[in-house]
Amino acid sequence: STTKVSANLLSKNSRLKFVATATAGTDHVDQEYLVNRGIPFVSAGGCNAVAVAEYVLSAMVVTANQQNWQLTDKIVGIVGAGHVGTALSARLNVLGIKHKLCDPPLADAGDSRTFVTMDEIMQCDVITLHVPWVKTGKYQTQDMFDKQRLSQLTEQQLLINACRGEVLDNQAALELFEQGKKLNLVLDVWDNEPNIKLELIPHISLATAHIAGHTIEGKARGTEMLYVALCELLGIPADKTLGDYLPESSIGPLQVVVKQDLLQAASRLTLEVYDISKDDLAFKKQVYGPEQFRYIRKHYPIRREFSAIAVNTGNF
Repeated sequence: STTKVSANLLSKNSRLKFVATATAGTDHVDQEYLVNRGIPFVSAGGCNAVAVAEYVLSAMVVTANQQNWQLTDKIVGIVGAGHVGTALSARLNVLGIKHKLCDPPLADAGDSRTFVTMDEIMQCDVITLHVPWVKTGKYQTQDMFDKQRLSQLTEQQLLINACRGEVLDNQAALELFEQGKKLNLVLDVWDNEPNIKLELIPHISLATAHIAGHTIEGKARGTEMLYVALCELLGIPADKTLGDYLPESSIGPLQVVVKQDLLQAASRLTLEVYDISKDDLAFKKQVYGPEQFRYIRKHYPIRREFSAIAVNTGNF
């Protein structure tokens, strides 16, 4: 996602037949240029949706433990109801955590789900962002959380950005912190990566290096999506499934007491599989420049999705 697939990169290539990115984001690809040259393009939209949803759940559980929250008493505002927002919504439904969806483009397109306005989202206890980076137009998301909107947040609210760094004005956040404003921010994505505002890091409740979607399952899923698309283009059967090649999980089986409260059990299991606070600690210790940001992202250890872990409730 850091390679700019542009005319500058591809203009001297006369035989290119296919361009693909094993990422959900596509803003690093000049799709208009590819269309003009008649080159097919495929992305892996949705490949990391489960991973990002589980990242958000881990952030919520860690914050709840720190703040002595009961998550069933809180309302979560999900901004962006695409792949990630939908995956997160499904998990919150299972856990009995109340939430609201905001997605003006989908609402205008006739999506049958119930949507609320951003004004209603701003009243939620947890606000989590899952929108694409749109620089201009009716559905602009750049600086969606600017200084004015950030100023409206209270220290009891939690704001999570795990979509694009440019959706939240990092300079405005830093200025507010320096003015004494208390905010609870979880940032996985940052403006101008990897040259991020280092002065902002100490103020962030949970900070990570754009790794929310970096599970081994998410990466395999993205690769498989591109493999299937390429096979279709070449007219050959897609007879491999990358899931068959995944290693056994080193975690589990995890034990659960049958009579334990569902949310209490799910919260404990969440942190046993993925505890975001460990990534936060490593980030704050190691990142003091762009090279460290790149390194920690490139060498991120294997992380599994919840579905890879067996849970024993006493029946085996």
